[in-house]
Amino acid sequence: MKRFDGFPARMEYAAIPSMFFSSLLPEIDDLAELKTTLHVLAALCQKRGYPRLVTYRELLGNTGLMESLRGLPQPPEQALRLALEKAAGRGTLLHLTLEKDGADEDIYLLNSEASRQVAAGLQSGEIPLKGVTRKITPPAAAEAAPNIYTLYEDNIGILTPMVAEELRSAEKTYPESWLRDAVREAALRNKRNIRYVIKILERWAAEGKSDGTYQRDSQKTDPDKYIKGKYGHMVRR
Repeated sequence: MKRFDGFPARMEYAAIPSMFFSSLLPEIDDLAELKTTLHVLAALCQKRGYPRLVTYRELLGNTGLMESLRGLPQPPEQALRLALEKAAGRGTLLHLTLEKDGADEDIYLLNSEASRQVAAGLQSGEIPLKGVTRKITPPAAAEAAPNIYTLYEDNIGILTPMVAEELRSAEKTYPESWLRDAVREAALRNKRNIRYVIKILERWAAEGKSDGTYQRDSQKTDPDKYIKGKYGHMVRR
């Protein structure tokens, strides 16, 4: 590890919203996303004029950022793309694709009330940018629901071979809708591990689950209801 020599007497500062530390930092578990988010915040802070935004090309040309992404499993450019997608998906950044000089230009803004108004103005053409025109994107077709393995990775964590085997076993035992709901329930409770997902499924099998309502009071449930039903073989007496 190269030792840092310390900060100089005179230097520039970059403002970071305090909510980043209280609301976002505890949730970001990807190193590339964290590094990219901090660089975007710093770049936006240093911007002058209106509106304040940063482009993908600018980030790609940011030597400090790209160097910090080296050594990750993906090449730096791919790591940057994935990190920006995660930051936009998390709601930290707003992502627009406009057209500049006949080519697509990816633009990123901080997801604030003011920036949301700017984004709407850029998309409608009310706010002009030099050399940039509004890109009209055709409505996207409805996407198929992600499979359970993708859903697990997106909401719980890394899909190891052991976890994949647990999910395959659960798919054979429980309805698909239960499995999906259990993953979401675990994520909402911040219990991000496969054992908690399985415990939810086992509880539903024993206590019952109806239309997404998790019935915790077994005294209010007819015990024979689930034995006679389609998934009666799951009930443990």
